[in-house]
Amino acid sequence: MTAMPQTDDLSRTLGLVERLEMDPAGRARLAYQAGAHMCHSGGVVQGGFITGWIDAAMAHALIAKHGADIVPMSLELKVSFFAPTRPGRVIAEAWIEQGGRSTAFCEGRLLDADGKVLAKASSTLRMMDRSKIEAGSKAATGG
Repeated sequence: MTAMPQTDDLSRTLGLVERLEMDPAGRARLAYQAGAHMCHSGGVVQGGFITGWIDAAMAHALIAKHGADIVPMSLELKVSFFAPTRPGRVIAEAWIEQGGRSTAFCEGRLLDADGKVLAKASSTLRMMDRSKIEAGSKAATGG
């Protein structure tokens, strides 16, 4: 895949560089650039960024399979950290482990540039209709 333009604030904040894979079978791989500004003491990336990267990859896996008309909403998310994540390019990959019409169970992991597993995650996600979510957002903000 090609480099992805940074068109939204969330992608920019998370440091998304490229969508490497969007497989209709329910897999996704995303490349991020971990920056020093994402680190806490000792030059280690803060766990919220790591969680966000894997969570985003799981959402992309669902979108790859079900299309952009759904909004994946996390119902439950568990992350295990295996090694410190340092600044540099990292890959978040995810897949649908099992899915139904409205709920899916996904897994994912974060790899460093050498392919070392830095963290793993599992999540239960609800697939919501995009038009209903957007209508609710407009009503809540008065827009």
